[in-house]
Amino acid sequence: MKKPESLRDLLFASVPALAKKRENLSIFIDKGRIAARATGSLSFEYRYTLSIVVQDYAGDLDDLVVPVLAWIAEYQPDLMERGEQEPFSFESEILDSDAADVEIGIELTERVKVERRDTGGTRVTHLPEPPRTDAFAGIERVNLWQVVLDDIVAGTVETTRA
Repeated sequence: MKKPESLRDLLFASVPALAKKRENLSIFIDKGRIAARATGSLSFEYRYTLSIVVQDYAGDLDDLVVPVLAWIAEYQPDLMERGEQEPFSFESEILDSDAADVEIGIELTERVKVERRDTGGTRVTHLPEPPRTDAFAGIERVNLWQVVLDDIVAGTVETTRA
């Protein structure tokens, strides 16, 4: 599976508190399933819940949520288009006034194409997501997570409280 690693890399790159304390980030795959049909092919789809646990997190929850949303828009865009408008869930255990343990749960799929090679054996290819309808006007053909990461590096991300 490829998606958990790409999300981990983005979180380390975009959340400075995690980059400094990598041991505080754990990623688990829960409720994994395989979807396959009797179609004469061994191609299949992984279906699973990705659980991201950030321990002793002293940052703003927004700093975790925004990169995760940007990643979902690129790597699992169907979650942004679901009727209930809830692309992921989260839980938080408040440890004290400065820190909390945060768990994020994302329902993911990964399509895998399995083909027989002419020379024998099989070729396994992880397929990209189908083309998305870009819900973020003005940002086309750019990875949304890259936009977020560029903003963080440039220091132009700010959190404003009303």
